[in-house]
Amino acid sequence: MTSVDTELVLVALGAMLSPTTLFLTVLALVLGERPMRTGLWFYLGALGVTILIGVIAAFVLGNAAASPKPNTPKTWVAIVDVIAGALVLFFVLRLLRRPRDPKRVASMIEQMSKVASSPVIAIVAAGATLASPGALIPLALKDISETNPNAGQYIAEWVGFALVSLLPLSVALVMLAIAPEPTRRVLSGAREWLERHARTIASVILILLAAVLLRNGIAGLTG
Repeated sequence: MTSVDTELVLVALGAMLSPTTLFLTVLALVLGERPMRTGLWFYLGALGVTILIGVIAAFVLGNAAASPKPNTPKTWVAIVDVIAGALVLFFVLRLLRRPRDPKRVASMIEQMSKVASSPVIAIVAAGATLASPGALIPLALKDISETNPNAGQYIAEWVGFALVSLLPLSVALVMLAIAPEPTRRVLSGAREWLERHARTIASVILILLAAVLLRNGIAGLTG
């Protein structure tokens, strides 16, 4: 596995374990009277907008970030890595120092309660804006571009990234389809657990990502 592959895996894990996304995902499934309906459209909204971004990037960005020298990134890519690594580290430190805000949690619960009882188009829009990889999308676009793919390969890799980033929601939907009541009990417990621990788990992944970004960027600039 190359350093770019490692970086992409950590970006996907960071997107998958985003505390806010995980919490909102669980809320989407436990607050409504029809969790499968809400969860499925929420998932399709997030997956659809994520894949659309990747398809556009496959033709606009393509392999522009790929380096002709193996394991030596282009200068602009190395600079992006250093800046991104510093920003990710700053975000994590700020996140860990910030106390939990009960008002923010209550606001998210109220927001998702409205989403759960909304028309389909509103649920799709909520999924697209609240459950997509968000700020990690530019890093994933760059990482895939560095693998020197053609358009088809780029789209295939991007679809894989999108599916991994939404894996918790897709697993929850499958569990709801197989065993609705036990799954709802598990999700209710997961909601409380996420409030206490999701931030710590995501911080570990993001610190590793920041370290890899800084290492790759500095190595590229000094190599």
